[in-house]
Amino acid sequence: MKTTQSLLRTVTLSLFITGALAQAATVTGTVTNKTSNRPAAGDAVVLVDVQAGMREVARATTDAAGHYTLNEPGSGPYLVRVTHQGAGYFIGAPQGNAPGDITVYDVAAKVEGISVEQEILEIEATGGQLDVIDHYLVHNTSSPRKTQFGSNTFEFVLPAEAVLDGAAATRPSGLPTTALPQPLAQKGHFTFNVPIEPEQGDNLTMFEVHYHLPYNGKYTFNPKVSLPTDFFAVELPKSMTFASGSGAAFQPVPQNPAIQTMLLRNALPGKPLEFTVSGTGSMPREDQGGQQAGAGGAQDANAPGNQPGGGIGNPIGTPDPLSKYKWWILGGLGLLLAAAAAFLLRRPTGAPGAAPAPQTGIAAIAAIPVAKHSALLSALKEELFAVESEKIAGTLAPAEYAELKAALETVLKRALKKN
Repeated sequence: MKTTQSLLRTVTLSLFITGALAQAATVTGTVTNKTSNRPAAGDAVVLVDVQAGMREVARATTDAAGHYTLNEPGSGPYLVRVTHQGAGYFIGAPQGNAPGDITVYDVAAKVEGISVEQEILEIEATGGQLDVIDHYLVHNTSSPRKTQFGSNTFEFVLPAEAVLDGAAATRPSGLPTTALPQPLAQKGHFTFNVPIEPEQGDNLTMFEVHYHLPYNGKYTFNPKVSLPTDFFAVELPKSMTFASGSGAAFQPVPQNPAIQTMLLRNALPGKPLEFTVSGTGSMPREDQGGQQAGAGGAQDANAPGNQPGGGIGNPIGTPDPLSKYKWWILGGLGLLLAAAAAFLLRRPTGAPGAAPAPQTGIAAIAAIPVAKHSALLSALKEELFAVESEKIAGTLAPAEYAELKAALETVLKRALKKN
């Protein structure tokens, strides 16, 4: 759902990983427990090889001063993972003599100070199907600062007819994390068992869920929030119709002229959030020219990239050729992007890089600052998954792939010169 230029940036950054991070070295650092402001002694520290499916290649235990040392056996790229009270914390393995210092927090199954800043539903309807992306921005303002992590870390509820297509999570540090939602006992209830760390400045934990629903031209949503939510927003194409349900005081917000945004403030568990959508239409795709489909367009709704996030869903009753691969793809991309994030986060302050994408939709309305690279990382997840989906489905011609690869090599050379 992004542009070809975005694809170039995506794969270029992936190529950076194998070149810019590939130097064998000894990694040393200190693990500090920011809950107690003391060294974290006795924590397991592991060096993992990103390109080998996160295989452990070295292991150490922090000493009484929180220090550790790991030897890189090869070219990498690597991540350093420390496990503290069951929760994993990651950094990219530093280059040269840079310290591999890691911050951890004490862990509790439930922490005071967890709330949702924003929940945003992006909805579009084509081909007898509703495609939905549900975004969450989650606060952790605990004091003392602790990480929430357990068997039901962050619960969310999907409509009963929903088919889950994919999910993603990003930590306050900007590192993407493999996120496979776990079903709970009650139908439609799931949990992200991803640690919710204390926020870092204005950077929060972000979750994203993709799903689709059968659609006959009209559908009523009855969302359920599990935590107090400051802003609950619905974004949909101009060609579709939105109607608030009983007790749900949604208000239109003229933020983006290309879409319609409906906003409800202070959503609480048990409070009515009902709304109905009708009609058809696709969310705007930037720079797609004649390929962009509007309401009633002839574009195939199930072609790669036509669903939110690049799309991997198929109509109800249609076999999904990617179903046995999609979770492996999502997991692998999350790990690859973690290395990409590590490279970005290790760059010296002020180094040239991709400019952060401008805020749009309810994010701009609520004026919530976003991590410097989180918008890019979000786009990377979408584009990498779309490309991998097309390759697996056989919809990306070999000639087109070769041409794209040649263009990417040119972009990479120019980027390396600038760095």
